[in-house]
Amino acid sequence: MTLLLEGKRAFISGGTRGIGAALCEVFAREGADVAFNYHSSDSLAEEVKKKIEAHGRRALSYKISVTDRYGMKHIAREIKDSWGAINVLVNNAAVNKPDNFATTTDKSWDWVVDTNVNSLFAVTKPFYKQMIRQKEGNILNITSVGAIRSLPTSVHYATSKAAMIGFTKCLSREAANFGITVNAIAAGIFDTDLGQTLPARLLQMHDFWVSKGRLGKPSELAEFAAFMTSDRNSFMNGEIIIVDGGAVT
Repeated sequence: MTLLLEGKRAFISGGTRGIGAALCEVFAREGADVAFNYHSSDSLAEEVKKKIEAHGRRALSYKISVTDRYGMKHIAREIKDSWGAINVLVNNAAVNKPDNFATTTDKSWDWVVDTNVNSLFAVTKPFYKQMIRQKEGNILNITSVGAIRSLPTSVHYATSKAAMIGFTKCLSREAANFGITVNAIAAGIFDTDLGQTLPARLLQMHDFWVSKGRLGKPSELAEFAAFMTSDRNSFMNGEIIIVDGGAVT
């Protein structure tokens, strides 16, 4: 049996840490060439590139904000000129801050919403237009169970992740006309830097609340994401799949 992503060209936003780094490595292992962006750490970007290349795949990294619309258009053209058009896109980059709504500042609200919501437009559109021309492609958005359930997480984060669900469902209808699928994973709490920004009381409750009794490993989500973006997952569209270790609802 061939690899899940044999011959695919993927772009993963936020590719140097946590789930993003795991996505890059697993996608490369499954046969994809992987490009990714990152915010600050050149050393982490080099580590991820080496892991991709260790699987015999090509790697490209870009130090650029996911909210930079002009920059993302440039990156999409550059990748297309080097490899051909991207046919797998994962919107993974996100930020959070442990705020109470009553004391959330304008700056905090704008930072979270701009990064988590406006990036969907900046990152997706240039690659989506390439997919339209190819008449094929797969888009996966990493949202959160905090967008679905009443959890003690920050309101701005839950709001931004709920927006991603609407983005997924609505775009999936339009995209299907061009042979493109759009789905999302609603992630539970994973052992990442972002996961550790959650309130301490929530993390303390987590082992009792989740039937698996632990935080998720980034690689566990990445393994499922590789299947979701593969041609073997051929009849799912506009779905939000919860991967949370069996949380009590």
